[in-house]
Amino acid sequence: MAEPNWSTQRGPHSNGTAGEGMKLPAKFSPTENVVWKAELPGSSAATPIVWGDHVFVTAADHEKKELHAICLDANTGKPRWSKMVSKGKVHLDDRSDFASPSPVTDGKRVAFFFGNGDLIVYSVDGKEEWRKNLIEKGANYFAFQWTFSTSPILSGDNLIMQILQRDVPFDYGGVSRGPEGAKKISSYLVAFDFATGKQSWKVDRPGDAVAESLEAFTSPVLSRTADDGGDLQLLVAGGDVLTGHDPTNGKELWRWGTWNPKKIGHWRLVPSPVAGSGVALACAPKKSPVYAVDMKTGKLLWKSKDPEVSSDVCTPLYHNGHFYVLNGEYKDKRISCIEPKTGKVLWTGTIGTRAKIEASPTLGDGKIYFQDHNGKVFVVAADPKKFSLLHQVEFGDRTVRDQRCSLALANNRVF
Repeated sequence: MAEPNWSTQRGPHSNGTAGEGMKLPAKFSPTENVVWKAELPGSSAATPIVWGDHVFVTAADHEKKELHAICLDANTGKPRWSKMVSKGKVHLDDRSDFASPSPVTDGKRVAFFFGNGDLIVYSVDGKEEWRKNLIEKGANYFAFQWTFSTSPILSGDNLIMQILQRDVPFDYGGVSRGPEGAKKISSYLVAFDFATGKQSWKVDRPGDAVAESLEAFTSPVLSRTADDGGDLQLLVAGGDVLTGHDPTNGKELWRWGTWNPKKIGHWRLVPSPVAGSGVALACAPKKSPVYAVDMKTGKLLWKSKDPEVSSDVCTPLYHNGHFYVLNGEYKDKRISCIEPKTGKVLWTGTIGTRAKIEASPTLGDGKIYFQDHNGKVFVVAADPKKFSLLHQVEFGDRTVRDQRCSLALANNRVF
């Protein structure tokens, strides 16, 4: 059945792919095929979340020091409602801000999470239903060197979050991170009843890493152990390991690692895992290989050998029996099509931009969409037989740097 919405950061199937049957443009520009544009009160790296005629976005107003949760009309771009969630510091470094996590919705409620720990759930009409802050008592911020980010997901009646952070408090840039005086800080997974906010379960999720390598910007994803069914698993990447969990209670089912046997201390992880054909893919950081793990056994199937097949930031996507891995750090930038079971690289194509790419690719209607740091949008054919760059167009005006938002594909439109 076709799914017209883009309900979570990585789309309705948690793999970067839109619902089938959608008709999306191959060519567009700031003056062609644009239905609307809307001004936001500040910056955001969050993916727009779309359900019906609602678009949910976040924003950080750096001048007023405000964080915003916003709902726009999907047909006109006009505001439906806007909430100033909190006032105060909106970032801890100049690379990002607390508005980076993406919202998530089931069409009745929408959850917004911010890097300062605030988690707020509204009705889709903008009525606040519950809120809480996930930072531990005695701390001002997570035990995280940079500006914290992870996006919530939904599984059944539960809203699921992961907090992967350092195991001891520390100072960085004159700011205390983690609860002062704590001898041990836990990384964990936690689930809340989406309707009430009551905690459903919470489990520790330790990592094998040290220092900054315990930190993960990744988000949890849901996937089944086979494309035609199988058991549903919650996949979590970070702390130098990839783990599979039971989404009903958080129980760890398997663990694979590590990509960091030398215990390098600055290997924070950014790309979330992605899965398909019963294979979970994890991208190790800093020009390291991509690793494929069997979701039923937790055993390594293969790791990439070509240095072009790597991703330090972009989360790969899966579609119709193929992974697509975007390397936004490699010279001229590359995207590769890979067989999940064997790791065979079917093709690697050159994007041809010198700007970094940190937005993750999204796929719909046989086309892959992403943008670079300057706001230049690229469209690549989702064809496992050959690479084809269909279109590229500048949407940025160079006044806003470091465009990191992934594009959402919903209701026959690109957001």
